[in-house]
Amino acid sequence: MSQLHGIVWWSELMTRDVDAAKAYYERVCGWRFDDVPMEGGVTYNVAMAHGRPVAGVMDMTGLEGMEEVPPHWFTYLAVDDLDVALDEAGAAGGRVMRPPFEVPDVGRIAIVADASGAALGLMVPATEWDPPETDTGSLENVPV
Repeated sequence: MSQLHGIVWWSELMTRDVDAAKAYYERVCGWRFDDVPMEGGVTYNVAMAHGRPVAGVMDMTGLEGMEEVPPHWFTYLAVDDLDVALDEAGAAGGRVMRPPFEVPDVGRIAIVADASGAALGLMVPATEWDPPETDTGSLENVPV
């Protein structure tokens, strides 16, 4: 397995109040946002910290099947081979909720439920892993 396999690759906040979420994370985490226009007039909000993208914020208003779902964070885990990971997910008691799809410049993604029923994304990222340059042996700079 590569060093990429199994790491949290991306987290995405699904909310109906993007402005309130952005204001909250700007104040609490110091994030700034790059707004990325997408198809259909939708804007994807990329949270930036220390000059790096760290998360996304997405408006879930009007998304089919999400009418009763509360705002939540959604996590994507990187895998080396999506088809193998989906086979393993099924063998381990999970299930595919949305079959693989391609997001240009992002990667190949599938949405699954784990053995406990929790939803998550599995993905083969389109880009190489570029870990942040931080001192991982110290909690000195961690905000509290």
